[in-house]
Amino acid sequence: MKLATPDILVFVLYFIIVSLYGYWIYQRKKNTHNDSKDFFLAEGSLTWWAIGASLIASNISAEQFIGMSGQAFQLGLGIASYEWMAALTLIIVAVFFMPMYLKNKIYTMPQFLRQRYDGRVATIMAVFWLLLYVLVNLTSIIYLGALSLHNMFGAPFFACALGLVIFAIFITLGGMRVIGYTDVIQVFFLVLGGLATTYVALKLVSTNLGEGHGAWEGLQLLKQRAPDHFHMIFHKGENLVYSGEPSGGLSPTKDPWFDLPGLAVLIGGLWIANLSYWGCNQYITQRALGASLPTARKGLLFAGFLKLLMPVIVVLPGIACYVIFKEANHPEITQGMHQIDAATGQEFIKPDNAYSILLNLLGPGLKGLAFAALTAAIVASLAGKANSISTIYSLDIYKNFFNKEADDRTVVRMGRIVIIVAFAIALLISPALKSLGQGFAYIQEFTGFISPGIVAMFLMGFFWKRANSNGALAATLASIPLSALFKYTVPDMPFMNRMAVVFVICLALIILFGLIDPKTKNNPKALKVEPGMFRLSNGFIVGMLLTMGVLAALYIVYW
Repeated sequence: MKLATPDILVFVLYFIIVSLYGYWIYQRKKNTHNDSKDFFLAEGSLTWWAIGASLIASNISAEQFIGMSGQAFQLGLGIASYEWMAALTLIIVAVFFMPMYLKNKIYTMPQFLRQRYDGRVATIMAVFWLLLYVLVNLTSIIYLGALSLHNMFGAPFFACALGLVIFAIFITLGGMRVIGYTDVIQVFFLVLGGLATTYVALKLVSTNLGEGHGAWEGLQLLKQRAPDHFHMIFHKGENLVYSGEPSGGLSPTKDPWFDLPGLAVLIGGLWIANLSYWGCNQYITQRALGASLPTARKGLLFAGFLKLLMPVIVVLPGIACYVIFKEANHPEITQGMHQIDAATGQEFIKPDNAYSILLNLLGPGLKGLAFAALTAAIVASLAGKANSISTIYSLDIYKNFFNKEADDRTVVRMGRIVIIVAFAIALLISPALKSLGQGFAYIQEFTGFISPGIVAMFLMGFFWKRANSNGALAATLASIPLSALFKYTVPDMPFMNRMAVVFVICLALIILFGLIDPKTKNNPKALKVEPGMFRLSNGFIVGMLLTMGVLAALYIVYW
């Protein structure tokens, strides 16, 4: 794909706005640049709308634009459950999790584990989170982002990856204040560029399969031509979809129930994944930990509202590409969705190509806007992830084990060094992910190995005073081997159901260790829970009920 002059101008405008705004934010608070709480948390300086926007900008990346659009090509609207159920999860985190963190002055997730359990649990999880964030999350964001830019523009993969990393480093070194406020600009371009791509995709459906009356007609045609792609709840064996792997060839061979196993998306394993990501994840909670409780809650509610919009941006384009691919003889889409496996020479359908193909079909100006949207999503995610890596290492590893007397200036300097080192490691590893299949599915399943133990440990630590460090350690250490055991001994079990089963076992371990230890009857590390902590403002209640009402309507209409 070649960028015309209007496209280049739009992208340059995006780059200049983000860079200058970030620099202005940085210069406004020169006297706080070496304050560790300001650098890592932007303590007290992020508004509710900045927190909400930053949460979305950090969450939406190439894995959603490329991976979720690819799964929408496969599965349809059902994949939107990840976004819509996240909106409800954010409300739960705002109501129940945030009071527990803020009342106890928690700045990092390992700090919470140290206060509630002990140093063993905190250190093990700090090291584990660092490895996960660098080797899986940061690396996969760089890989998927660079791959999408490489596929669109033909530029060398490593050059694309390096460009994204340099831009992200520029923002990240300014600290959480710069990240938080530049994320507002990133979200603006992300939403505007995403909606432009969706509009063009729907209009393309109208042109190829209808009367050419525009996007609204295109949306109606999607429902008519692919009714199976507008169901939220799947039943086992109901229909088959393209697997996205060479072994699938050119025919649908995969049962979508294994990715979205029926009611498990509402009452089962998806809750484990969402609570782990939105409530027990330094990368996400960090945005709100430096704010007051009312501000944090408003920010999380705002993020939940934005989550309702995300499927319009990342799911509808994938469904549109599927309908055109199946129903219209469109040469660019037909050719683009076919891929040949380099090892076997076998041709197969690659769903993850859907979004990149649509971007190639955009007109001058819109391509630049879509390019800016994708870049904004990638860079914001990279900056947020790198800042959380820096925070955990500096506050939970460096200051606790290597330099206990370190002042704020030294800790912030170490944090900036860690940012550069983390990016360098992830950049070098990212080309090794070329064997990655369905990007979004890969990330969800891999993180699902550890989510059950984490959620069990946090929930019991919040609300059961007898939970002790041995039980938390047992749940943490058991989560990965149990997940692997079920994956390979019960291969037909969907990974969402597997997460639910492992979660129940981890809960049982925590309860068992708590009950057999008589000291936990008067556990000094138990958190004090007071009903007043969870009292909500009238404004929050109204916003919460509106969000829940919209969610209920969506599931009723598209059940």
